[in-house]
Amino acid sequence: MVARLAFLAALVALASTASLAEGRLGTLESGRYLCELPGDASGLASIPIQDGWFDIINASSYASGSGSGTYLLTGKTVVFTRGPMKGMTFKRMGARSLKAINAEGELAKMRCVRSGRGAAD
Repeated sequence: MVARLAFLAALVALASTASLAEGRLGTLESGRYLCELPGDASGLASIPIQDGWFDIINASSYASGSGSGTYLLTGKTVVFTRGPMKGMTFKRMGARSLKAINAEGELAKMRCVRSGRGAAD
């Protein structure tokens, strides 16, 4: 009986984890992503974030000035799962653009755009 309850609990946990994944697993295009904030009409179109960059190396690995780690792309949601960016979440807006998601689950102002080849390329 205890084994059956443990099995059912594991199935429920697996089902709830699977429902969090909003689509198929994927990977980001390798290269350097530069992060910026929007500017305004009276000045710069965008304001680069100092040290706000990361390189997608291969598969689900990234590197930044602070170290390296891994990320998970499910559907259009990117979650950094290990390393210095752990916990950061983005929505994929296109093949080369990510928009940050804040703690409330809303789109934030920061975006990261693939600018070209990273240091690992």
